[in-house]
Amino acid sequence: MAVSLTTLVDAMELLAPPSLAEPWDNVGLLLPGREGLQVTRAVVTIDLTDAVIDEALDQAADAIVSYHPILFDGKKRLRRDVASERIVLRCVERGLAVYSPHTALDSAPDGLNDWLARAAGEGTTRPLVPHPLRPEAGQGRHLDVSAPDNLENVVARARKHLGLGSLRVASAERHLRGAPIAAAAVAAGAGGPLLSKARGIDLFITGEMRHHDVLAAVEAGISVILAEHTGSERGYLPTLADRLQTTLQGTVEVVVSKRDRDPVLTVPAG
Repeated sequence: MAVSLTTLVDAMELLAPPSLAEPWDNVGLLLPGREGLQVTRAVVTIDLTDAVIDEALDQAADAIVSYHPILFDGKKRLRRDVASERIVLRCVERGLAVYSPHTALDSAPDGLNDWLARAAGEGTTRPLVPHPLRPEAGQGRHLDVSAPDNLENVVARARKHLGLGSLRVASAERHLRGAPIAAAAVAAGAGGPLLSKARGIDLFITGEMRHHDVLAAVEAGISVILAEHTGSERGYLPTLADRLQTTLQGTVEVVVSKRDRDPVLTVPAG
């Protein structure tokens, strides 16, 4: 079966309305693909790289949903010797459509940040910065944990939820003494600036943040979990694929890229 590109775009906009994106962001349909494109298979990825394009072509995919935009700053020309620009050219030449939800997906209810919040436990969530027109959506999430637990157990839960082999953890002194994690805040990606919007929390989970901001958080009694930038995002892709395929009523096969990966690897000692 197949659907029009418009149908795929409508489904993505239902899951992650572009109106929820940050003003600086570039979300939505970035490349329309070949004329009259019908979509039978779509690949979802965090980053669109040459490897992911090769994978999409190998799988005869018609569209790629790339969480991070491939077009961001205004460009006056496209060059093949610049990797990010070559990727755009390859997609155009092969007729691939590219859609990016980015911060619209972060903000949306049941989106990336709601998923990330469950790394700290089950409970009720609310945005750290509510959207002015949709207060149930917005930047980051505050989580009131229904069953508070110690930091060691929460870290183990977060690692499993995110599907990562390791996490960086900055422990506040009180949590080393066994104080429970009863409330947490999360922000996918480079979420450090949102820590200032959180109130009454024990834990902050994000991808990356500045050293001195981590130090200040720990001194204030807040432990920090850093998952690396895309480590805080990539684990959501299977959920996104399932939600998109369900929204499209199974008319499109939506697959998670197997070649998308974090460019930063942790090298074990020894």
